[in-house]
Amino acid sequence: MTARAPIDSIEIFSYQLSYSHGTYVMSGERVVNQLESTVVVLRSGDVFGYGEVCPLGSTYLPASATGAQAALKQLAGSIVGQDAANLGALHATMDAQLAGHGYAKSAVDIAAFDLFGKLCEVPVSELLGGRRAGQVPLYVAVPLGSVEEMVSFVLAERAGGIHRFQLKVGADPASDVARVRAVVDATGPDDMIVADANGGWRLAEAVHAVAQLEGTPRLRIEQPCPSFEECAQVRRRTSLPMVLDEVVTGPQDLLRAAALGIAEGVNLKVSRVGGLHRARLLRDLATELGMALTIEDTWGGDLTTAAVAHLAGSTAPQALYAASFMNDWTLEHVAGHQPRSADGLGPVPDAPGLGIEVDEAKLGTCLFQAGRSTVLP
Repeated sequence: MTARAPIDSIEIFSYQLSYSHGTYVMSGERVVNQLESTVVVLRSGDVFGYGEVCPLGSTYLPASATGAQAALKQLAGSIVGQDAANLGALHATMDAQLAGHGYAKSAVDIAAFDLFGKLCEVPVSELLGGRRAGQVPLYVAVPLGSVEEMVSFVLAERAGGIHRFQLKVGADPASDVARVRAVVDATGPDDMIVADANGGWRLAEAVHAVAQLEGTPRLRIEQPCPSFEECAQVRRRTSLPMVLDEVVTGPQDLLRAAALGIAEGVNLKVSRVGGLHRARLLRDLATELGMALTIEDTWGGDLTTAAVAHLAGSTAPQALYAASFMNDWTLEHVAGHQPRSADGLGPVPDAPGLGIEVDEAKLGTCLFQAGRSTVLP
């Protein structure tokens, strides 16, 4: 008999996530201290599924916490009664109700995976193609700061077992070059460095920076400019490997990058592409195209980290560059800081669903809910 997971109700919560190192600085003077995370809870009988989405503020991508909550409120009535086991139909229903807003839908998608995995008594990694690794290599993002601050941050994380570092750049190119060179000089042959501008350089600035960094060992350049076309021009001017991030939202972007030969890697953020269901497609396509994968999300806590762990853990190890365990970057924990990293590696939960136990008391007040006999406030 085919397993079904009819959704009886949906509840939406929100809670605050504080950055564990105080201030997170990116290009364009974007600063983060605390962010609002939105949690979706789906119920089928007495089984609950949880999903999370936490946009990185409202100026990083076309996404925000208030936008996610407004979209989810519009979607809630159509989600009740759907089958969480049929992810294709669930996404089609959401798309018919509301165009776009994939980041908001991703929280529903993750909750549906969690719910269905629990009902089937299998971990989400099995639903994403099968568990390929019990633990995955992690990277850490290094906030934009002075040379001394960034080197100190890297050395502290390196002492804890991290060997992949994403340096936030995208300021003055000369200063950025100094930051990158100092970190490369302070690390060793087992360490990999990514200079990530988050689209913060103008084309001329990016061309200048990569020219100065040409030949730097163990270095990759990530999303130097805001547009696909500018990034392509930068890649043609350097032999340094390039990682695309913000401009990759669907399979067409990966195919275009592969056809032009401009991307050796892709940063795959689960909410940016609409959830695990669609992230799996992009992951498998990137793998077939020979691109290295960084798997993560825009931000989040224990729930986001668990979803990332399952996607990364079901990825071919030779294709996985790194994942991020963002619950190491935050102070608040709704599932006891699980899954928890150690020595630069992140465990892939093997319990059913996302494999973590959520303390709903830490989710705060329910913003709204919908059920078979519930009217939204």
